This record gives sequence, C-alpha cells and structure tokens, in this order.
Amino acid sequence: MKFVRRLDLDTQARIHIVMLAWMCQGVYGKMTQIAEHFQISRTFLYPMVLAATLQLEVLFSDEKLLSRKDRLYAEHLMLLLRLEGKCSIQSISEILKQLQCHPNSVGYLSEFFQRHGRSLSSTLSVASKKLVFYLSDEIFALSKPILVTIDAQSTAILKIELASDRSADTWKAHFEKLEDHLFYNLGMASDRALGLVTGYQAAFEKALWVCDYFHEFRGLFDVLHQLERKAYAAIGKEDEAAKKVERAKSEAVLLKRLEQYETAHQACDQAISLYDELNILLQLLRETLQLCSPYGRLHTVEGVRAELASLLQMTEDLGCAAIGEAIKPIKEHIDDILVPFEQTEAISSKFLEVMPQNALDSIVLAWNHDHWSHQSKAKKKRYHQEEREYWLTVAESILGDKFEMLRIMVFDQLDAVVRASSLIETVNSLIRPYLNSCKGQITQETLNLIMFYHNHHRYKSGRREGKAPIELLTGEPLEAEWVDLLLQEVKGQKEAAINAEQLPMPPTALEDRVILENTADSERLQPQMDAKAA
Repeated sequence: MKFVRRLDLDTQARIHIVMLAWMCQGVYGKMTQIAEHFQISRTFLYPMVLAATLQLEVLFSDEKLLSRKDRLYAEHLMLLLRLEGKCSIQSISEILKQLQCHPNSVGYLSEFFQRHGRSLSSTLSVASKKLVFYLSDEIFALSKPILVTIDAQSTAILKIELASDRSADTWKAHFEKLEDHLFYNLGMASDRALGLVTGYQAAFEKALWVCDYFHEFRGLFDVLHQLERKAYAAIGKEDEAAKKVERAKSEAVLLKRLEQYETAHQACDQAISLYDELNILLQLLRETLQLCSPYGRLHTVEGVRAELASLLQMTEDLGCAAIGEAIKPIKEHIDDILVPFEQTEAISSKFLEVMPQNALDSIVLAWNHDHWSHQSKAKKKRYHQEEREYWLTVAESILGDKFEMLRIMVFDQLDAVVRASSLIETVNSLIRPYLNSCKGQITQETLNLIMFYHNHHRYKSGRREGKAPIELLTGEPLEAEWVDLLLQEVKGQKEAAINAEQLPMPPTALEDRVILENTADSERLQPQMDAKAA
C-alpha cells in the first residue's frame, strides 16, 4: 500500500482506532485488517496501542499521575542513568523505585529505550559532503558482530550496525551506506580482518588502506611479554637454588647444589639478557615508526625501510625461535607498514617549496611535542608544552608573518596522517560496558542511543577537551547538552512520523463491520464514526 499524508486523524479518530485494536487483540489478522482499513501502517498502529496502554496503567494505578514537568525529569533521569551511568535496566528500575518515580517497571523502561532508539538513526547524517578517514572494527555481543566505523579526526561514530555476520558483503554494504549519507573516504586504517579489508576494497576501488602498525608488531610484543615472564621465572629458580646451597648439610650435597645453582644462574642471565636486548630493539623500532626523527626531520619511505630491515635482522639474530616466527609476517607486510611515510614524504616536499628546511623541522618538532603533551601527565606534559612553545618561537623567527598560516597547515597535514586504528578500539571499549550491563543482549535501538550519546557528549580532557565529536566533525557548536538534544531529536522524529501517517480517508464512509466480521459481538461493536473522523 502506498501511504499518503493523513490530515484527518484527529484525537477522536485515533481513540476510535485504538479501541478497535484493543478489542481485537489476540485475533489473528485483525491488526492488519485495521491498518489496511484505515490506511495506516502497523508500525503506526502498535505504538499508539502501547502508548495508550501505558497511560491507562499509570491512570488506574495507585501512584500519583506525573505532571509534564515530572515526566520530563524522569525521561532525563532514565537516559542519564542508562547512557551516562551505563546502568542496566534492572538497576535503573530499582533506582526509580527508591526515588518513587513511576512508572518504573523493567518492561516500561525497556520499551522506553527501544522507542527512543527507534527514533534515531544507525548512520550519522550531515548537511553537506564530508571527506573523512575511516577507522573500522567489530565488537561482539554474544555471537553477533557489531560493525563500527568512526572518523579518525573527530572520533564521531559514523555508523554502528548490529549485523548477522562480518563478511566482505556485509562490510561492503556498510561502507556504501556511509557514502549515501555524504561521507566520502580518504582512506581507512584497520587490522587485517579479511571480511573488513575485502569489503572496504570492494566498496572503493583503489582506495587507500593503512594497516594498523600496532597489530603488525603485536606478535613481537607478545614474545617480549613471554620472555619477561620467563626471566622472572628464571630469577625465581636461581633464588631457590641459592637457598638450597645455604641449606646443604654435607660437602657432597654442597658440591651438587653449587652445580645446580651455576646452571640456574646461567639460565637466568640468558633469560634476562634476551629480554633486555629485545626490549631495546623494540624501543628502537617504535622510534623508527614515528613520523619524524628526534630532530624534527620527517621520515622518508626508503629511510624507514632501511632502518626496519636493519633492526629486524638484529632482532632475528637473537636466535629465539618465537622471535623468528613473529618477524615473518612483518617482513611480508613491510610495504603496507610504509604507506604513512609516503604521506610524510609528500608533506615534506610540499612545504619545502614555501619554507626552508630548518623552519619545517622546527614546526614538525613543535607538532610532535604537542602530540605527546596530550598523552602525558604532570612533569612530562609540562616538558612537552615548553618544548612545543620553544620550537614554535624558533619557526616564527625564521618565517615572520607567514608563520601562523604555515603552522596551521603543517599541523593539519600531520594530524591527517593515520598509522593506527587504536581510536576505534577505544570507542569499542566505551561500548563494552553497555554490552556487559545487558549481558550481551543488545539491540540496534540501544546501539543508536549509544552512538547519539557518544557523538554529542563533550570530552572532559585531552586534545579534544570541551568539544563533542559531532562539533569537531561539522565545525558547528552544540546549543544544548546531549540529553536535551536527544529528546528534541526523538520529538522531531515522532512529529514527522505522525505527519507522514496522516492520509486522506476514502471518499465513502468506512464500516467497522468490515473489520469486525467473524467476531461474536460484531453487531455490538459497530459505532458510527463522526463525519470529520471518517
């Protein structure tokens, strides 16, 4: 059925429809008949019946009927407890009971959150085309995957989707939906999940994909942790062997235990040495993978390639089988690891056309210290801030009036270089408590609520302090707190749905007996509709 706007469904008509639906509850096919008869959808009919039922439950209960102000307060409280407090629905019910807020049943709360979640979209909408760099990953609710894509710069959730699987086709449809919502990708960073990467490349031919370097080197860091545990175990064995030497009662026993101690001591030295050497090499690897040197010079592809080859060879020469196995996939993926440095090369070439090398190095150093200042605390934070200001002063002395414009351009270009997908894992970690609170039984409606909350909730600290992801993405400041904006959005969607469902009635009067035929009391249940309502 094609629906057109209904302008005649006034309050009386709606009451009439709801009464018919009530009387026909439990009769197979009657809801469909009612919907077709009045030319409304079932998704319009069922919420009307539910809303009326909830209102009557409150009216005929022993509890005081809430005022409009009280209801608004209760709605704010429920949303704050669920999204800000990450409380389970059961916990919220208990809190409301203690506060004597009604209704407070688990069923009512569940329906409340589902209804509000249905009014929100699973895909973010913007007014105009946005160029974004995707960070994508999945998180699991029991056995079902939740596909999440965020913007690398603003951390805004662009789409959150409770999917049936994480296949390439599912991810492809996920990305295509984003493009339908005016998001055009500059690239994507992720782990090597087959369905994710294949789906992305199927959606966007010749698209830039950046492998998460942390995942590439995770195997080596796992080996480092294993070697650390082995070193501590070896220290424990050496200590125990030393104690046994002290307890020896005879010379023969003493000689035997001294030999055992020497063996334990050598094993301990080897375990500690292997751990220390690998730890040093991985620290050097971390430095090599930074965008710039300690002196501010942006790294080049070939420079990083040579450094990595040398360090990986030294690491392999440690002679540990586990280390050798961890290095194999790194060598296979070396070209993927070097992709971000193609960007740094392009940035360096671009800006060296308009400024000298020493000025660029100074601005890059300032950017690097600014980057670390947001990830440091106390003394380290102050150190990085002071270094940032010093190198900015140096650059300004060289560039003069052009300094501020060039600084902004260099900072923006370097901020746009993405090497890792750790931010998407951070966002997924924010989703996890909601999954825990509902024991994994999550719905798309709940995910919609989470997405809205995350996008409109202002950061309390860090480089994004005082800004919500949606503000960073659009550049438009929010005019209210997230909970007020959510309720406004729900109200707007409800009004739009009502208007969309308001259709002109058929030219002839509708007879209720068409709907109620085959019921025992059809004659009694044939009220005459008012001409206006008809």
